[in-house]
Amino acid sequence: AQWKIMPQPSESELYNYLRKNPEPAVKGVRRRDRQVSGSIEQGLASADKTLAQTYTVAYIAHVPLEPRAALAEWNGNDLTVWTGTQRPFSVRDELAQALRISPERVRVIVPDTGSAYGGKHMGDAAVEAARLAKAAGKPVKLVWTREEEFTWAYFRPAGVIDVKSGVRRDGTLVAWQFDNYNSGPAAIATPYDVPNQQIEFHPSDSPLRQGSYRGLAATANHFARETHMDELAHLLAMDPLQFRLKNHSDSRLRAVLEAAANKFGWGREKSSATCGFGIAGGVEKGGYVATCAEVAIDPSTHDVKIVRVVEAFECGAIVNPNGLRNQIEGAVVQATGGALFEAVHFENGRILNPHLADYRVPRFSDLPKIEVEMLDRKDLPSAGAGETPLVGLAPAVGNAIYAATGMRLRALPLVLEGLGQNSTELKGS
Repeated sequence: AQWKIMPQPSESELYNYLRKNPEPAVKGVRRRDRQVSGSIEQGLASADKTLAQTYTVAYIAHVPLEPRAALAEWNGNDLTVWTGTQRPFSVRDELAQALRISPERVRVIVPDTGSAYGGKHMGDAAVEAARLAKAAGKPVKLVWTREEEFTWAYFRPAGVIDVKSGVRRDGTLVAWQFDNYNSGPAAIATPYDVPNQQIEFHPSDSPLRQGSYRGLAATANHFARETHMDELAHLLAMDPLQFRLKNHSDSRLRAVLEAAANKFGWGREKSSATCGFGIAGGVEKGGYVATCAEVAIDPSTHDVKIVRVVEAFECGAIVNPNGLRNQIEGAVVQATGGALFEAVHFENGRILNPHLADYRVPRFSDLPKIEVEMLDRKDLPSAGAGETPLVGLAPAVGNAIYAATGMRLRALPLVLEGLGQNSTELKGS
């Protein structure tokens, strides 16, 4: 047999590709998520200063401790599958459809699962195991290799985000235009008070398989928004915390920003060429988060080390303090990888780093000192805390790197190849 392989997009052309290739229409209709208030044209025209920048995020993998696995057993026309999944009923329906049997004849049992982070929504391994068990006439256990996990599983979507804004000399935001290509609409709305806004998500035809990941697109959208807010603050020579506080009226967001800043000691020390401080905040899924980060820059190698993270989080009434603290600390640890060095590399549709030897994940040596401040609002209903604590780290770290080096990094991961290649741009170099 001869296979005819059509050329596929490569990593080097990804962001232009996402802009130029919208998601195919379904029955003549394309998805659209657009929010408009006021007039963006009038807002920009009335601004004393404007700023336009582009931010990007790479595909990253879930890297669960346990790769996808399933055990399937047939008993006549009835099927039982044991598999690690976050959506057993959807997997049941997927099995029924693939095997052309009634859903009532399918039972999915979820044993203890070795993590997922949004990556085990689909029944890929379950369907494989069920088909093999049917053919063999015996129970079949199937476990993906790590290379298969990296190659065939779906990734967190890559994205390119264009932001254009306008401000007055006193620091008042007057215009905000935000266009996200591909990564998603989660937390795309700004929590800041801007009279003239145009915010839009543009679904793209992704060259790689993509799907849910802890935090969804909230990580990408917060990275772009909070980095841009930091850029505006420096453009106006304003303190980044005070600039944020000036431009919103949400008392809950103010509370976490002030709590994180106070615990961190924001403003007590000035950044230097070897030490930088950054801040970011945000809102998602009923949770409010503010993150302060301290980074150290090695003067000889220009390597970046996150030294300390203070995160304040409020999600209404706290039911389980220990569980909540664990979620926040775990989110900071996981966010470290996507912020600094995690990225899927690919060329002509082929994954180039499908092994842990080539795909960098956080190590014990990467972890900073993590301090958590939990705000207990007993007057408010409880909200979830599994995702929102993840979103503040990347922009806070990027802002801290800028404070130390004068280098504005607008792409995640921030230091995949280290800062050394841009050493001539560093303060004091």
